[in-house]
Amino acid sequence: MRLLLGLMGVLVGAVTATWFMPDSTAHVDAALIDHTVEVIGDTKTTLSIQTSAAVSTFIYLPLVGKAPPMCPLPGSSYGTVAVLSAPANPPAEINPDINLAMRGYTATTGTLGLIDLPSNVDANAPQLYRLFADNRVPVFNAVYQVYDWNWTSNSRGAPIADPPVTLAGFQVGVNESICAPGSGYDIGRRPASGYAMMVLYASPSRLTLKYTREDNVIYGYTLHIENINVDPDLLSLYQAMNAAGRSRLPALYGGQPIGRAISSELGVAIRDTGAFLDPRSHKDWWQGK
Repeated sequence: MRLLLGLMGVLVGAVTATWFMPDSTAHVDAALIDHTVEVIGDTKTTLSIQTSAAVSTFIYLPLVGKAPPMCPLPGSSYGTVAVLSAPANPPAEINPDINLAMRGYTATTGTLGLIDLPSNVDANAPQLYRLFADNRVPVFNAVYQVYDWNWTSNSRGAPIADPPVTLAGFQVGVNESICAPGSGYDIGRRPASGYAMMVLYASPSRLTLKYTREDNVIYGYTLHIENINVDPDLLSLYQAMNAAGRSRLPALYGGQPIGRAISSELGVAIRDTGAFLDPRSHKDWWQGK
């Protein structure tokens, strides 16, 4: 017997669904609609689920839309390193310093390109052009402000105003391979070279990378990557290490493929010792470009 479902999900009774976008305080109420289930076998039956005008229950869902299709990268393989701190607290999934979806971000205005800022230069800092196989400076589609976090009330605060831009949207090709941007730092050696970073968090559509081996953002550089179809092998390894207590986490070499772009825009935020920095800074993240 074949079962054809004309539903993305079934809502029974008087239920209204409310979705909250992670980067917006606004919400959308989804009105119930009639759905039909058709069963084809020896007999054909059509069942209708009718809507009700009464609203009795609210269901709160963090995301809207279907998960992106998995795009494994040919020949990819990943190792792990021992974590040199206690496990993340709160847990990574709900930690506003590790999972950027907890904070969210909002669009702002500003220069859509590299800018020159006065300050010292770290020659070993991660270079964002290394996200791309051709080492290009991408077109900047948009700029954003990440929301601050109020740790006293454990709630999202206002958009971070200094610096004025804390996340950039880079123009990419859909399904374009995205690489782990290396740095001059080495967090674990092998005979020829060393791991450049550790995966603090992975979901099907975002990554958080750390350029030291502590399970927090207190020291060293942290990189948040949004709208990335994370390689299934890397995601699976992260999930296994997370479930095992996070004494080890996945580690990456500079230039190693980590996933593919989901859409035409890749979101990137970078931090140092916990503070969000401006990803447009020429002298910091785009040296030699």
